[in-house]
Amino acid sequence: NVGTTEKEPRPIEVIARGSAGHGSVPRLDNAVVRLSDALAKIAAWVPPLQINETTVAYFRTLSPLVPPDVAARYRDVLNPNPKISGPADEWLLENEPQHWSMLHTSLVPTVIEGGYRYNVIPSEAKAIVDVRLHPEEDQKTFLDRVRAVVNDPRVEVRWYRDPYRPAGASRLNTEAFTVLQAQLKAHYNTAALPTMGTGATDMSQMRSKGLQCYGIGPAIDTEDAGKGFGAHSDQERIL
Repeated sequence: NVGTTEKEPRPIEVIARGSAGHGSVPRLDNAVVRLSDALAKIAAWVPPLQINETTVAYFRTLSPLVPPDVAARYRDVLNPNPKISGPADEWLLENEPQHWSMLHTSLVPTVIEGGYRYNVIPSEAKAIVDVRLHPEEDQKTFLDRVRAVVNDPRVEVRWYRDPYRPAGASRLNTEAFTVLQAQLKAHYNTAALPTMGTGATDMSQMRSKGLQCYGIGPAIDTEDAGKGFGAHSDQERIL
């Protein structure tokens, strides 16, 4: 994998408010319940599939290197016909979520705050959703789309912080990438996969200045993924 572009981290904050009170008396406007409903809607929402130069090259280059049934799904997910790309996209979400994330803006709830004692209903409950924006995503309309998904005027949805990593991509037709392709073939007899990172690196800052940056990640572990571990998980390591 040779990184040529990456998603942009831009978390959002979800805030629900309601009446405070004693935990022995149920309330219809319970802030914790209201927040839970909003998060469930956000987690169930599937932003549209989006492809770019990097992801098209990635799946086309990877297809000949995998079993035929998987290769067919990689080809199908690039098809402009939603009836063909849709089933392949669903398969990726269930079986290869890392690949699915390369094709979508993703929203993952990661932090929840609410309440301080078991018998007290809090007046406010908050959550942070880790949003990784696809480079093609329209940030001007995205927050309104999330608000429409929540569909509750009593729940506030706002950016958690200002943009801090600009979007951008490195070209695939440069001398540098050609050299990477040639050397990987010569020394390892394998193909260079132009990859869109689902995380974030400082290359985004450099790309915004016009530099052509190509990233090679050191975190390669053949054991942890099968155990359900990985980057930022309970078990994380670099061999």
